[in-house]
This record gives sequence, C-alpha cells and structure tokens, in this order.
Amino acid sequence: MIRFFILLGFSFLFLHLHATGSISKYINMKYSYISFITIFVLFFLTIVQLYFYIKGDKETDACEDGCEHHHHHQKTWKDYIMLPILIFPIFSVLCLPVATLDSNIVKAKGFNFNVYNDKDTSAIHEFLQPDSSVYYGTDGYDELMSKSKKKFSKFGNNVALSDENWLQGMETIYRFPGDFEGKTISFRGFAYNEKDIAPNQLFIFRFGIIHCVADSGVFGMLVEFPKNVHYDNDDWLQVTGTLTSEYYQPFKKTIPVLKVEKVEQIPVPKDQYVYRNY
Repeated sequence: MIRFFILLGFSFLFLHLHATGSISKYINMKYSYISFITIFVLFFLTIVQLYFYIKGDKETDACEDGCEHHHHHQKTWKDYIMLPILIFPIFSVLCLPVATLDSNIVKAKGFNFNVYNDKDTSAIHEFLQPDSSVYYGTDGYDELMSKSKKKFSKFGNNVALSDENWLQGMETIYRFPGDFEGKTISFRGFAYNEKDIAPNQLFIFRFGIIHCVADSGVFGMLVEFPKNVHYDNDDWLQVTGTLTSEYYQPFKKTIPVLKVEKVEQIPVPKDQYVYRNY
C-alpha cells in the first residue's frame, strides 16, 4: 500500500507543478510536455499498483483458508532507507515554498566560478556569457550562431531582447561583439552590485535555464550610467543604451558594456527566468 501512496504522491506533485505554473522554476518550458505526459503515466501506474494490492489481499485471504504456510515479505534496511528518500521530494515540493534564484545565489557562488584558476580544461563553465557550444559539435555550433547573427542583424540599429530571445540574443552579442558595437540594445533584468566595478556601473542579470534548473547559470551584461547611481540588488530594471566594450580585469578579457541612455525600474516579472530556445 505504501507504493500506492508514493505513486499517488508523485502523480499529484507533477499535477500541482503544472496547475500552479511552478514547473517553469525547474525546467525549460519547451520540455513541459514530457512532465505533463508523466502525470498520466504515474496515474496509470498508481491504478495498476492499487489493482495488485487488492488482488494480493484476496490471494492472501484464499491462501489463509487453504494453505498451510504463508510467507510474508521481510523488510530489509534498504526498504527503510528508500522510503524517506522517495517521500522527501513529494514533501519538499508540496509543503515548502518554491525558491526563486536571485542575487543571493550570485553573491554566494559568484558568476565567474574562478574560471581562470581552473586547471581542468575539460570542465564546463557558464559565467556571465551564455555559451551553448557544449551541446553541439564545432560545425553545428558555428552554423547555429551564424543563423542567430543573421536573425538579430535584421533588428537594424535597435536590438530589443525580449524574454523569449534573451539568452539567444545575449549569446549572439557576446559571440559577435563587433557586429553589435555602436548599436542600441535594450533588455531587462535584476541589478547586481559587484565590488570590483565603478560607482556608476552595475551588472544586469537573468537566471537562464538551458534544459533544467541543474544546468542554470546567471547571465547578463555590465552596464554603465552617465553618473553614479544606486540600485539595490534584485531591483528589476529595463535598460536601453549603446553597446561598447572595455577590459574587465577580474576576467582578464574585454567584455561588452552597455552605456545606458534610458533606465526604468520595473516590477518583478511573473517569470523571472529565461530559457534557451532555438
């Protein structure tokens, strides 16, 4: 009977995530159909498990009437360990509030992951600049980025990044900074104050999900205002300005910088994450 309740719990868990929209906090929504199908698969398995449980009870009653011996399944230490492991995700999702990644994560982990001190050349690093090259071969990635450059070149001198094309657009700008330098770029994200930048500078970030929250990273751009400004971490801003570049000492490389001409503080969006779409 315990298996029945666990399967029922997982079925309701996925149903709850889709009904509340919280599923977007865990996966790229282009894969949402998979988790939606999972609801029906789990409900089916739940019914099957209930059938076997009822059938087993009837066989037990019959055996008690006509059999000399009846052997019960002996629980082992593995059964007692697996039970809380299976129950924990159901409890955590249904009983605990869904946490949204914010500047506290950036502050705790950083957004460069100490990449220049890493001796493991095979390691994958997601920092500031979106980079989906790891999911493609060299030729496939070059072809993808070439198409993206043509797509955003059609915007002319005014490139507006929406939530739908935010990650793709940001990756394209970092990939071909010279093609976008001098153009007007606009996007929105949350403010993050880094100690190694000028008083009139801050980072505008979004948490991006490639496939699921496990491969999420914080991405964005350094922005520079005409004069010193102060925005708290996690203030949401819509910025518009001209793209330039500068040498950023902590990364030991030249990065794109947006010279802000217009800024507006905006409400926190309903969906704070952005997703990689192709």
